[in-house]
Amino acid sequence: MLATLIHAPFDDPDWLFETKWDGFRIVADVTRGRAALYSRNGKNVTKAYPSIATALAKSRHRAVFDGELVALDGKGRSRFQLLQNARRGRPRLRYCAFDLLFLDGKDVRRLPLLERKRLLRSVLPKNASIRFSRHVRRRGVSAFRAAERRGLEGIMGKRAQSFYQSGRRTRDWVKIKTVRRQEAVIVGFTRPRRSRKHFGALVLALRRGRSWRYVGHTGTGFSAASLEAIHARLQALVRRSKPFSQQVPNEKSTRWVRPKLVCEVKFTEWTRDGRMRHPAFVGLRGDKPAVDVIREREFRMAKQRR
Repeated sequence: MLATLIHAPFDDPDWLFETKWDGFRIVADVTRGRAALYSRNGKNVTKAYPSIATALAKSRHRAVFDGELVALDGKGRSRFQLLQNARRGRPRLRYCAFDLLFLDGKDVRRLPLLERKRLLRSVLPKNASIRFSRHVRRRGVSAFRAAERRGLEGIMGKRAQSFYQSGRRTRDWVKIKTVRRQEAVIVGFTRPRRSRKHFGALVLALRRGRSWRYVGHTGTGFSAASLEAIHARLQALVRRSKPFSQQVPNEKSTRWVRPKLVCEVKFTEWTRDGRMRHPAFVGLRGDKPAVDVIREREFRMAKQRR
């Protein structure tokens, strides 16, 4: 089940509000003392995160959980960038469970959200690596302001009596971000300048219908390690022609690549011609196919009770 991006937080007694976790969406299938972890695009990632799988496998129930795999910083905040080094380093990995889809052979997706969360809390294994995603009722505005103060990505709003609709983006779940963020597809890279190594900036595009549309360059947000790692992956994707007809800056110094790698960027605003202003690289995403990456547009709720 996917959420709709909306413009601003609101208060409503029929809604609950949770932290918007900054990580990878993971569905966990637990049965007979084993847990299998699946990413948003259906890829089995159990071997990549064995500590989380082991912790979830301790549940005494057969269950399918929905949640977010996150890495915590020193202040206990989830940070997507920290997940990039999860296999090389030792970040504080946690699985933040926020929904329950199946329990002991029964499909519970048609139960109201509050009932599913009550069941979820009762069957989650007690382990330091597993968290129940807490919520507050009604007070979306204050929850959003608290997320801003803590430097979090944002909050989720969910209709308390809503059903779980697998694979659908609905307005029963909404997300409100403290900073604008957008997934984008890497379609090229420019030559490095001065002391920088590997590449100067990434050329970004989004899917529009059956074609690609240029949305900007990003040359900030990289570490020395990420410059090297991304460049190595781009080398295998190099192609001669660009994937769109638009003219973009620095074409003479650009090498084009097949549109396969998805990244996430943060930016200040969309320009009138559909480009991101001041985009900064956040990290690569391996949990969504490039062809599904389109511009995320904000929806304004019809009623906002403040």
